[in-house]
Amino acid sequence: MKALVCILLLLETFVFVVQQQVDGGLNENEISQQISSEDGRQNPPQTDTLRAEASTDSQQYCDLGIPDIHAALRELTATVTEQRGNIRELTATVTEQKENIRELTATVTEQKGNIRELTATVTEQKGNIRELTATVTEQKESITALETQLREEMNKKNEEMSNVTQSQLEELRKENRDREIAFSAGLMESGSGFIGPFTTEITLTYRNVITNIGNAYNPVTGVFTAPLKGAYMFRISIYSNGETAATASIFRNGEHMVIAHENQSQAQARLNSSNGVVLLLEVGDVVYVRLWSGRRIYDDVRYNHSTFSGFLLFPLREDD
Repeated sequence: MKALVCILLLLETFVFVVQQQVDGGLNENEISQQISSEDGRQNPPQTDTLRAEASTDSQQYCDLGIPDIHAALRELTATVTEQRGNIRELTATVTEQKENIRELTATVTEQKGNIRELTATVTEQKGNIRELTATVTEQKESITALETQLREEMNKKNEEMSNVTQSQLEELRKENRDREIAFSAGLMESGSGFIGPFTTEITLTYRNVITNIGNAYNPVTGVFTAPLKGAYMFRISIYSNGETAATASIFRNGEHMVIAHENQSQAQARLNSSNGVVLLLEVGDVVYVRLWSGRRIYDDVRYNHSTFSGFLLFPLREDD
């Protein structure tokens, strides 16, 4: 029974010491005092006989192998001190982890803000895309409408063109025929020989008609009469055979325009000279060639050395 009391006393003392170490810690002297106090509280004053018996019993139990209380308490104190150091280290680690958690929390909060901004930007871009899509759709509809309108206009034009009557075509053909004006004629109608010299200028009559489209040239008079207002091209070619000079000029309504001249002193000389001019003529204007006085020209019907030609380049409106 006494042994059980001793063990309980030791357990109570151990629990108290541990509690004190955790709460604030006790040094070894305080522990010893606490143990003595516990001994006094658990063993009140007894008679000398009881003390003697208790001493004898305690000695016996100690002899039985019960560990030294002070040594055990010192070992427990060292263990508690070590655990307190571990607790401080763990507390510092926890504090550090809390700081890391706070930093991570701030980072997460910042990232959430960035995500909200990106979400707003994406939403805005989606709105812009929807607007652009609507604009493109509208443009496509406009293009389709324009294409339809263009096809309708083309069909209408084609229909109008197909409705041109035969009489209109004939009128167009006639108008084009009226604009087909060209002629070319040689000087000699037959054989060969000289024209000139004469004491005065004469109008040359080119009787060998090679071409006379539109019949604007008169081979009897040698005069071309303009049937249309327009721009005309005229050209003369003269041939000299012998010492006498050959000179001829183109006239319009009695006005000298250009000259073709050839002069060779040798008796057997044979030379050609030519010249041309573009004239703006009114309806009824006349163009012809005159041989100068004292000059002569040669021609051969086989070769047509000396010729007079002209044609309409393009007509002009009456108000031009």
